[in-house]
Formats: sequence, C-alpha cells, structure tokens
Amino acid sequence: MPNLPPCAPSAGTERFGFGWLAGAVLALLTGCTPPAQQPPVAVATPPAAPPPPVQPVPFPTAVTNAADAVFAGALARSQPGERQIVVIDPLVNGVTGEQSAATQQIQDRIVALAREKYPQFDVQPFSAAEVRASPNVMVGTFTPVNTQGQTAGAREAYRFCLVMVDLRIGKTIAKGVARAQMDGVDATPTGFFRDSPAWTNDANVKSYIDTCQATKVGDPISQTYLNGILTASVVAEAISAYDANHYREALALYQSAHQMPAGNQLRVYNGLYLTNWKMGQEEAATEAFGRLVDFGLDNNALGMKILFRPASTALEQGGPYEMWLRQIATHSAARNVCLQVTGNSSPSGSPALNEQLSLLRAEYVQRVLQADAPLNNRVIATGAGASKNLIGTGADDLSDALDRRVEFKVIPTC
Repeated sequence: MPNLPPCAPSAGTERFGFGWLAGAVLALLTGCTPPAQQPPVAVATPPAAPPPPVQPVPFPTAVTNAADAVFAGALARSQPGERQIVVIDPLVNGVTGEQSAATQQIQDRIVALAREKYPQFDVQPFSAAEVRASPNVMVGTFTPVNTQGQTAGAREAYRFCLVMVDLRIGKTIAKGVARAQMDGVDATPTGFFRDSPAWTNDANVKSYIDTCQATKVGDPISQTYLNGILTASVVAEAISAYDANHYREALALYQSAHQMPAGNQLRVYNGLYLTNWKMGQEEAATEAFGRLVDFGLDNNALGMKILFRPASTALEQGGPYEMWLRQIATHSAARNVCLQVTGNSSPSGSPALNEQLSLLRAEYVQRVLQADAPLNNRVIATGAGASKNLIGTGADDLSDALDRRVEFKVIPTC
C-alpha cells in the first residue's frame, strides 16, 4: 500500500470537539493518513474537604436534643394513640461503664421530658418484673472525647448517644446523638462506682455500650445484651440499694444476680466485695475479693484503684490495699503465671515525670507482691504515664480515678 500523506488538521473539527472521529472520516474521503488517537487527558479530582467537627452545645441542650430525637423516632414507628412502656437501663460512660452524677441527671431529664412532651410513653423503673413484660428499653452512653470524637488525646467535649430498643421485635427503633460542652458537667461516679476497687473489660458492659454506639435504627439487638438484661435489672436494683446505704438488701441482690446465667460479671464481684466490706464481714469480703481477682485475671486485665499520696510512691493511709495486694499475689502465684504490673497517671503535669512516677509506683507494687507470695520473680513492672487513660479529662479528682489505676496483666513470659 503506498504511503499516504498525513491529513491536514481541521480547525473546524477541533473547534467543535469532533476530534479523532472527524479526522478518520476525513481520511476515508481524501486518502490521507488519519491522526493517531490521543488518550484522554486525566483530570485530577481534588480530595473532598473533611466534614467540619461537630460543635458541642450546652449540656442541657444536648440532653434535650438527643432525647427529642429518640422519642420522635419511636413515635413515628408506633400506632396513633398507642401507649408504650419504657424502662431506662442506666446510662454509663462509654469506655468505663461507670454511672455518674451526669448520667443520673440525663436519666432524670429524660423522665421529665416524657411527662412534659411525650405522654404516649410511660417510663417505669428498670426492674426484672418490667423487663419480663418486654417493654421498650432506653440505653445510652456519655463519654469524654477529643475534637475528632475519639476517646484519645485531650478531651474537649462529651459524646452523647441515646437509643431505644423494642424487646418484642429485638431491634433498635430510634437513636439520637449529640455533643455536649464540658462546662457544668459533673462526671463524679455515683457511690457504687466511686467505691468499686477494680475495673476490667466486661462482655456484658461492652454489649450495652455496643447496643448504643454500634447500631443504627433497624439493627438487631446484641444477643449478649438480650441474654443479660434480666441480670442487668437485678444489678441495677442492687446498685440503687448500695447507694442508699441498704447494704444487706444490696448483698442479697448481688448474690441473686451471681446465680443467674449472666452473673459472671465485674459489677457483681465488685458488689459482693463492697457490701460484705461495708457490713464488717471481713472474711467474706476477702473471699469475694479473691473471686474478683480471678475474674480480672481470666479477662487478662485487672485495673485496681490503688491510691498513692500526691507525687509519691507511698500508699494512702486507711485503705484495704494490703489485703488487695495479698490476694492478687496469692491468686497469681496459684496460677503460676507471669504478671505485668503497669502504673498509670492522669495527663496533668509533665508527661516525662508522669511516666517516671507511674513506673516507680508499679515497682513499689511489684516489691509488695514478691514479698506477699512465692512468685519467684515472675512479676515485671512498667510505667504507662497517661498513654492508657480511660477518661482523660485531667481533673485529678474522683471523676478520673481510673486514670491513676495500677493494672495487672497476665503475659506469656517474664
């Protein structure tokens, strides 16, 4: 085939966007070589701007906004004129599972709001009798977070999540979220949680938190939460009795909860120890504390609120710390495990000094453990400073006592 001359460019075809196709047609008509097809030019798409951070509002406004959203969402799914029974499974901190003065205020406001604006909802006490009737249940979390809404770094606001679930159908039917300013929020734990000596991850508490934070409307309720809700109602009654100084009644309720299928949980063991201790039954309290230690070691993390004097490695006077450490040493030795003791601190002050002080306190506890039981040097001490804060507000008071905990963890080797 003879070599053909290239086709001359056509201003018209380029101007009107016909491009390569028009050039090919021209080649067929005139016998010239069509222009090569040019690949399309990729146009970079600028990245989408991140959404602006959620602006926190005053605490009362956040409570009202979230509660209004839940009540309105539940009404939209109900029949006209239908009256619904609602119980509130007490709200908690979304990391620690603790109840506080703030979560109690939220619950009181929800009850008042139902009476004022939503007469279709009959709010009843959270009790085993009410739960057996399969009512709607409200759960909620109130958690200090940073500007990105995460439970890390400097806490700037409270993330508030509120959900209503229908036990009859086993699904989430309404959800409300809000962000509250930190001003005016009293995060002091209520009596039982203030006095509880230990903290660890607990599947029952996690299922409660996930029922609020990890679900959307229409999702099924966590099976773990459903399986434990009757036990949770008995535990809630026990906590109320403890906070009212009715220790004998509280002890009977904790014992009842312990016999239930979901009774193997942190709140029950803390309650059995505390009520016996408050009643002066030291032998029973010591035995109950031993079971609490075993539960923590089984979960591979046991955080103890062992309080030291400010900026010191000396223990506060008057606490039952010697018994606590003796039980931890004895039960760890019986298991023949390697134990890592980690000191923690709040974020206030110098990070370097906090890390050093947390290590010195862990080393002090290490020496006590070695003296209390034949652990044969199977204990190591580390300091975490404020890197593992659960609350992170830096308040340095009862509200963030868990940030100054000493944590015990079973490790593979020493």
